[in-house]
Amino acid sequence: MNKSELIEQLAVKKDLPVKRAEELVNLIFSSMGDAMVQGERIEIRGLGSFIIKEYGTYTGRNPKTGEPIKVSPKKLPFFKVGKELKEMVLGE
Repeated sequence: MNKSELIEQLAVKKDLPVKRAEELVNLIFSSMGDAMVQGERIEIRGLGSFIIKEYGTYTGRNPKTGEPIKVSPKKLPFFKVGKELKEMVLGE
């Protein structure tokens, strides 16, 4: 499912105009993004949690030349699946 399909399903299931459903989905996503930028953890019970993982400096390789390069430290979003969703997907 992609974002536009999510918007369409919300509009149909809650009898909303598509434009209003799009505004709601965009509000939720932007709020989640803002929270993560501020370093907050997001937990949605039954689905999972979003956290920021910090990675230190390491030596990588240029895929074209194979020569070693220094990779700067970075922060990346990470999703950890919740128990209920995991069980649903596994059919348990």
